Amino acid sequence: MKALFSTSFLVIGSMFAGAAVQAAEKAVEARPLAEVDGVKLTRAEFERRYVARLFQARNNYHESERKALDDFIEQYLIERAAQKEGLTVEKLMEKHVTSKVPADPSEEALRVYFEGVETQESYESVKGKIVDALRARRAGKLRMAYLAKLKSEANITLMLAPPRANLSMKDVVVRGPQDAPVTLVEYADYECPYCVQIQPVLERLEKEYKGRLAFVYKDAPLPMHGSAQKAAEATQCAAVQGKYWELHDMLLAKKMLDVPSMKEFARTLKMDGAAFDKCLDNGDKAAFVKASLDEAQTMGVQGTPSFFINGRAVNGGPSYERLKEVIEEELSNIAAQKK
Repeated sequence: MKALFSTSFLVIGSMFAGAAVQAAEKAVEARPLAEVDGVKLTRAEFERRYVARLFQARNNYHESERKALDDFIEQYLIERAAQKEGLTVEKLMEKHVTSKVPADPSEEALRVYFEGVETQESYESVKGKIVDALRARRAGKLRMAYLAKLKSEANITLMLAPPRANLSMKDVVVRGPQDAPVTLVEYADYECPYCVQIQPVLERLEKEYKGRLAFVYKDAPLPMHGSAQKAAEATQCAAVQGKYWELHDMLLAKKMLDVPSMKEFARTLKMDGAAFDKCLDNGDKAAFVKASLDEAQTMGVQGTPSFFINGRAVNGGPSYERLKEVIEEELSNIAAQKK
């Protein structure tokens, strides 16, 4: 009975705590930020009006804060390592970094390097600068390697919460488990060459994180791409017949976005051709595509492809390494929360 009472008490306590948090959040939303001629302007209305501006500002602040946190963690690891070895930080870095910098390149190698430098100055006048730059570059690589070693030996969990966009998942087609711990959303355009180029990276990630990653493609047809709008509508027409991903993949692979070709693709995929043609010709899915584009613009998306992972905007340019880094962070944070 004692254990049962204890468990029940914790559950009830958690319920009250959750209710208290919700009540506090509602109170903050209702709090006025300004008053104009007796009319109170609340935070809730302010947040609704300026979703994109506020999200981008918070995201930029988070990026700066995250870089500062990374520096803080690195400095802490260095100071701790110095303490363990009974050294000052300067002596520690000299032992593990400075002393391991290779000897300066030969005169011949320096002259070869100089030939690739665009400058009007003579070799003799810039030789010292070249040597200093090479030393700094080599020392930088050794420092990064040493820090990577310290991090690999430490159990690091980041608890700095990033801002998260509340993206609509209504009527979207998801590839992967519906209950996947990580959802990767791509805002893209079928006529965008960069969206085509990133496709192998996305396929690689889907295979690597199979069972743990869900993928969502959201339409953001750019106005300068004349075929992108109809291509987006075509995939949504295909979704009605359960062939969304098949047509999505075919359009990216074939790069043929004219309406007659897309109608032919529908038949190749064994769709009801007449129903597909009617859907596409009548623009039945135009409003759905526009809503997706409007959402992208609301979230401050300025180009394609743009990615959100569990609502986190992925900055720094889409690449396998960057997307994988954020996915790993999300999985790590989820595992830490479960513990």
